[in-house]
Amino acid sequence: MHIVLVEPEIHWNTGNIGRTCVGTGTTLHLVGPLGFSLDEKEVRRAGLDYWPKVDLRLYKGWGEFETALPAGADLLYFSSEADKEFWDAPFSEGSYLVFGRESTGLPAGLREANRTRLYRIPQNGEIRSLNLSTAAGIVLYEGLRRLRPA
Repeated sequence: MHIVLVEPEIHWNTGNIGRTCVGTGTTLHLVGPLGFSLDEKEVRRAGLDYWPKVDLRLYKGWGEFETALPAGADLLYFSSEADKEFWDAPFSEGSYLVFGRESTGLPAGLREANRTRLYRIPQNGEIRSLNLSTAAGIVLYEGLRRLRPA
């Protein structure tokens, strides 16, 4: 599987997600512009000594990312504004799990263009959203759980 972060803003979240990617054999795609430098010690600290092991792909923007995708790539988008819950997402071995920036989520145009493949993690309404690294971990592990061999 793949985790895609579109314009992430907080280095600690990206470091934590990178660490999860190493532990699950998942590729991490960062779509810029980034709200931090990958040289920042906080990214390395959050990813601990695992950061050099992250299978990391960098893109200047969404267009560059789209161009790099293989034909027929399975993209699943996640937003607190989605109508469908992530329990219903059709995960596949090569799914790209796409998450937006911490402050605003996925860009509105991306949400609208992909409404049929947009999912949310259910919450009780007491919060606006979950932390990005928490959300990415929940979704990734649900996909892996579903795809595990019987």
